Amino acid sequence: MADNEETSAEGASTEEIDALLSRLRVIEDQPLEDRAAAFAQVYDELRRALEGADAPAPRD
Repeated sequence: MADNEETSAEGASTEEIDALLSRLRVIEDQPLEDRAAAFAQVYDELRRALEGADAPAPRD
């Protein structure tokens, strides 16, 4: 991570947060059926990321 890149308390960089917000704005402009599928995909990606964060670190 770059020295000038800020992170939130949860560890997400401002770049990551901005990218997610931009993606959500694009999704909100889609027709309802497409929007539902796109939000479900974002939900699944976030769930996997959060579940992966809970996993214990691998031991060498």
